[in-house]
Amino acid sequence: MRDDLDDDGSDVSSVGGREEFWRRSMRGWDVAFWVMVTTSAAFTVPTAGTVHAVVGALAGFVVLVVAYQLLGRRGAHRGDARLTQAYLVVLVLVTSYETGLGELGIVLLFVAYSQVWFFALTRVHGVLWAVALTIGVIVATALRVEAQPHELPAIAGQATLGLVFSLALGLWVTYVAEQSAERAVLVDELRAAQSALAASHHAEGVYAERARLAQEIHDTLAQGFTSVVMLAQTSAAELDAGQGARARERLTQIEAVARDNLAEARALVAAFTPPALDGGLAAALRRLAEQLHAQTGIDVTVEVDDVDVDQDAAVAVLRAAQESLANVRRHAGARRVTVRLRRLAGSGPGSRETDDEEARDRRDHVELVVDDDGRGFRADDREGTGLRGMRERARVTGGRLQVDGTPGAGTRVTLRLPVPARAPRTEDLA
Repeated sequence: MRDDLDDDGSDVSSVGGREEFWRRSMRGWDVAFWVMVTTSAAFTVPTAGTVHAVVGALAGFVVLVVAYQLLGRRGAHRGDARLTQAYLVVLVLVTSYETGLGELGIVLLFVAYSQVWFFALTRVHGVLWAVALTIGVIVATALRVEAQPHELPAIAGQATLGLVFSLALGLWVTYVAEQSAERAVLVDELRAAQSALAASHHAEGVYAERARLAQEIHDTLAQGFTSVVMLAQTSAAELDAGQGARARERLTQIEAVARDNLAEARALVAAFTPPALDGGLAAALRRLAEQLHAQTGIDVTVEVDDVDVDQDAAVAVLRAAQESLANVRRHAGARRVTVRLRRLAGSGPGSRETDDEEARDRRDHVELVVDDDGRGFRADDREGTGLRGMRERARVTGGRLQVDGTPGAGTRVTLRLPVPARAPRTEDLA
């Protein structure tokens, strides 16, 4: 344990929490000091008796005021325990001196006891200073009245009553002050934690938005640029082979893809609905199929039911179709691809004991299936950014993504998203 810790756990070398307490309440204690010292001097000095006693009493109060300004008050503002403890020494001596000069000098105890507890570093210090002050007053009173031995218990008893009151009040005030300081520390820690939490949430939001934009760019612009590169390579090969008409057709396709990419980029900047969804989800899927066939010659079949989904689900389906068809173009080596979009009715309400998986199955779903006859997805194939992005989109929208493949027999990508149940039609209710 550190040597500068007192028995009650207070940090004596750094004045514990007293430094902040002194600075926070110094103005109020200034006012209280001047009021109590003025009141005590008004009672003590005029009743001192002889001129010598009056001068001595006045000098004692002057010493106390000077000590308060140079030691007590300065030490409190600086947080210097040496100055404040030196002031307490002067306070005990002056109070004992004033008590010895006249009977009303004991009024100064109102100042002394209160300041003992204000400047004491710990509870233990407060008790020790209060006891020392009481002993000084007892000795000074006994000397002033030239008390006989049998009179000392009465003097000590009266002083002890004051000590008991001082201890009770001082310990309670100290407890309240410490609780107030602890609450102030807790409030500061709470504010710091709130600021850190707000910063963390902001950073998390920034990261999530960056991840979303990165996924959007991968699913749109990157795929488009990949198509541009592949078409440009194909057109170059056709030019070398003297197939000018085919090369011009590829250039037309490059222009179309570039225009689509430009529209996607503008949509990302403006945060609008993807332009590919203009005309509806079914039309967008058919356009994707037509582009793949035109660019690669792959036979693409589109089977689309009449589905009604919100924008988030439509974007998830569109991006999944784009990524799946891009993977077919790049990796599958397929000759035929089938794209199916349909609505699946839920199984209806079940029992309360069913788990979340069964609860999801009871809802209506929209299902996208992209099926090809290419090389197939193998178990050791590593998932790329596109596939991870599809899974994340499915998770965010409450759905599921499943990829099944058999080497040499093709790959099937299935995306299933929950949608609100359809309201019953009039003819169904008849």
